[in-house]
Amino acid sequence: MSLFMANYRRELRMGANIKKKGKVEKVTGFTERMKKIQEEIGAALRKAQEKTKQQVDRGKKEREE
Repeated sequence: MSLFMANYRRELRMGANIKKKGKVEKVTGFTERMKKIQEEIGAALRKAQEKTKQQVDRGKKEREE
C-alpha cells in the first residue's frame, strides 16, 4: 500500500482533480478508518523488517563460514 493510497484511499493518477468537492465524513468515522490503515501499514512494515533481517542474518552466516 502506497502512502498516497493510505492518505487519500485511491491511487495517484496524473490529471486527477484533487480539489474536487466531496462529502465531509464524521470525525469518528475518519479516526476509525485511520487507525485501521495505520494497523495495516504497521503489519506490512513489520513483515518487511523480518524479511530484511532474515536476509542480513543469512549473509552474516555465509561470511562467517
